[in-house]
Amino acid sequence: MTHKHISRRNVLRASAALALGTVFASPSRAQAPPAETITPQLIEAAKKEGKVVWYTSIDLSVSEKIAASFREKFGGIEVRVERTGAERVYQRIGQEYASNVHAVDIANSSDAAHLLAWKRQGILLPYLPEDVAKHYKPEHRDPDGTYAGFRATLSSIAYNTKLVKPEDAPKSFKDLLDPKWKGKMVKAHPGYSGTILTATFEMVRDIGWEYYEALAKQNVMQVQSATDPPKKLSLGERSVMADGTEYNIFLLREAGQPVEAVYPAEGTPFIVGPNGIFKAAPNPNAAKLFQSYCFTPDAQRIVIDSGGLRSLHAQVKEHAGRKPLADIKLMKEDAAGAEAQSEEIKARYQKLFRV
Repeated sequence: MTHKHISRRNVLRASAALALGTVFASPSRAQAPPAETITPQLIEAAKKEGKVVWYTSIDLSVSEKIAASFREKFGGIEVRVERTGAERVYQRIGQEYASNVHAVDIANSSDAAHLLAWKRQGILLPYLPEDVAKHYKPEHRDPDGTYAGFRATLSSIAYNTKLVKPEDAPKSFKDLLDPKWKGKMVKAHPGYSGTILTATFEMVRDIGWEYYEALAKQNVMQVQSATDPPKKLSLGERSVMADGTEYNIFLLREAGQPVEAVYPAEGTPFIVGPNGIFKAAPNPNAAKLFQSYCFTPDAQRIVIDSGGLRSLHAQVKEHAGRKPLADIKLMKEDAAGAEAQSEEIKARYQKLFRV
């Protein structure tokens, strides 16, 4: 799983001291841009460009529904979705920019540190959609307007209800270290998934590497994407999910699959996935229009209903039957902190789990 890429540690070595425990970057002294509305002039300019290129780590089915909704609403403007794991999205853009290739208009990542890195490289365009300015908390948007939290999720524990009784299910991360779960768990890899990289950082910070050292002895099935453990769980290939996407658990359960989420006593890792526009975007007007659309209630409903994700839009209600975010003990995200430790986390994890 070795890839040629620009190390984020090298990119941001000088800025690691700015990690102040916020979801995104610390407040800037620069004045935030004005809130941008969707105007007829912007729509017309976007139509002339005809398309927008979106690199994203969100599930393909969800990204395609957002693309289709955007195309229908704005007269056939195409969205070319390039979907892969968050770390691969970051590596691809790094490689393209190193070769002076500017193919991407807008990017979404489940690793918020990617947006922080791109901002500090000076390659993101300040653009503040009206919905973000009005309905998003300051901690969920960059103070300079270069990105905002398009979607959020949790990396919870889960179990197969046909293989594990509710009373026997693990209630905490510590419970996963019980010998009875040896050979019965599945988890994803922080070297591929931005969700898992962020979750691993939060776990290491809050409960320590000792947890992973013990977990590595539990003969855990290792997969790549954070979306893979819920699928293995629903198929009965493993009884318990040690980490993965809450949203897939929601969607599988609502489709009648025998899975149930557990929110650990220690707290559940919280992952925000921001969107940002690139200054060198080949379709700048379509990128602005798409960025604005992504934060509207219409797009956010797709994020929730079709994606099983959490919206950070204050006026968009949560899905009925899902545990409200306000009722869950969350681990605090710290994008800058995760950035500073990302290479160490991946290297140490690979050594522990031998993957």
